[in-house]
Amino acid sequence: MSKIGESELILTSEGRVYHINLRPEDLASTVITVGDPDRVKEVSKYFDEIEFKTQHREFVTHTGRIGKKRLTVLSSGIGPDNIDIVMNELDALVNINLAERKVKESLTSLNIVRMGTSGSLQADIPVDSIVASSHGIGLDNVLHYYKLENTTHEKNLQTAFIEHAQLQNQAVVPYAVEGSQEILSWFGDEYHKGITVTCPGFYAPQGRVVRAGLQFPELVNRLSTFQFEQHRITNFEMETSAIFGLGRIFGHHCLAINTIVANRVSKTFTKDGAKSVENMIQKSLEILATH
Repeated sequence: MSKIGESELILTSEGRVYHINLRPEDLASTVITVGDPDRVKEVSKYFDEIEFKTQHREFVTHTGRIGKKRLTVLSSGIGPDNIDIVMNELDALVNINLAERKVKESLTSLNIVRMGTSGSLQADIPVDSIVASSHGIGLDNVLHYYKLENTTHEKNLQTAFIEHAQLQNQAVVPYAVEGSQEILSWFGDEYHKGITVTCPGFYAPQGRVVRAGLQFPELVNRLSTFQFEQHRITNFEMETSAIFGLGRIFGHHCLAINTIVANRVSKTFTKDGAKSVENMIQKSLEILATH
């Protein structure tokens, strides 16, 4: 098995994986990712014990316990490019022998759950509700640099979406990945279930017009009306499909949970986003702590 070069996987002088600044022993097998570095403490304040903290750039990590359940909460920053860093480095912590710079013979699967904020694309999913993602559809390009093996179901979903969104032969090449159905099954009826679309930006990629014109002015409307089998698009944001895709490639079990802070159909925005995010954190931690 070939040795991984120093330029390919960067380690600090203390043997930590560079960007997220962690050693293998710092990481729990259940990892919660949040975009906002300030949200890490809003999650870990519910831990019974915090055993480890670190920060490097936008990557803040707390590891601790709720009862006997060990959990890590890590901020990723915004966007699929940051997810590329986080997912690769989380995987390296458990599946690379860092001293020898070689892939381990026995591989480990993490449970990785995103807790984020998102915009609803359905009138009946109001602000302050919570969505758990069954699938991710990516409008970003990160996964196009990887060999992703899709299932027949995912290929059919991708084809149906491209046709409905009228993105054939366009610069945007969507991909589709299913999340962990096992982890999704832990979350009950108080969580809306559906497809999450991941965009590579906040303004034009999500159909917002401030001064610049849109290349795809009808895209948001087409997202709202898409249906595949029993699935519809519930929401969009900037991380989920990259987490699902890289999770598939590395063999990790991934889910995304999002508080709805905006409804793009009714054009409403939450009056108290902090309270809604706290509600999501509390509910979701109670579930994760028992599995």
